[in-house]
Amino acid sequence: MTEPGAYGGPTAQRIILGTHLRRLREAAGITRTQAAWEIRGSESKISRLELGRVSFKVRDVDDLLTFYKLEDESERERLLTMAQQANDPGWWQRYDDLTPIWFHDYLGLEMAADLIRTFELQFVPGLLQTPEYARAIIQLGRQDVALPRAEVDRLVSLRMSRQEVLTRQRPARLWAIIDESVLKRPIGSPAVLRAQLEYLIEASRRHNVTLQIIPFEKGGYTATGGAFTLLRFNDADLPDIVYIEHLTSAVYLDKREELDTYVVTMDAVTITAAQPRETESIIRRAIERLDDR
Repeated sequence: MTEPGAYGGPTAQRIILGTHLRRLREAAGITRTQAAWEIRGSESKISRLELGRVSFKVRDVDDLLTFYKLEDESERERLLTMAQQANDPGWWQRYDDLTPIWFHDYLGLEMAADLIRTFELQFVPGLLQTPEYARAIIQLGRQDVALPRAEVDRLVSLRMSRQEVLTRQRPARLWAIIDESVLKRPIGSPAVLRAQLEYLIEASRRHNVTLQIIPFEKGGYTATGGAFTLLRFNDADLPDIVYIEHLTSAVYLDKREELDTYVVTMDAVTITAAQPRETESIIRRAIERLDDR
């Protein structure tokens, strides 16, 4: 099982391996239907394999490499090893009973990301939350059914484990943009919010974290569609991905035209937001207002 803060992980391995298989198939002039016949599967199975959306059987990969006439033995061995690694459980799978299946891929992609750009309207981004603030949000989201304390503890542990992506030996870069309302929304007790604001100042001083705040006086701005996250990877075989979370599902976008729209939007809110050098003073003012209550 991979550990929190590790690089790559099974999600990234599946996508990379799927990309290699697609390139080999296309170079050999073989259709998805023909490839599917070779491994006794369907065309949709080949499509899912090439998109990295399902696990790999090493036997299937071996058969496909033979069918595609891959003669480089070292490359063949590398791809078969990748197929084995792509089936290793990610560290987050220990929380499978508490998290929706559509969230699992995001955890793997977040772990593999080199740059994470996120825009938030309501809450402090998960990678910058304190345990107490995270606990308050988890309980807020489950008001209909009170979760047992042990389950809440595990969900908080999951969120804290995700944050190791920012502190590992070669940390990911986080560029977070939040609306000023996030600094004032009473999540948990005043003490919880104050500690969270102090932590934001501390986190924003890290070399790999950029935090910007969109002040109220800026009025409306481009990102009217809500929160979203852009993930960028060092590996050329991993496309940039936009992640948008809904109440009961999530959307992953990787088509160029869709990505471009969100990149432009993220750039726009970056320009609208106060400069990073102003972040600490804005948060300090929010803390002072909180203390005056």
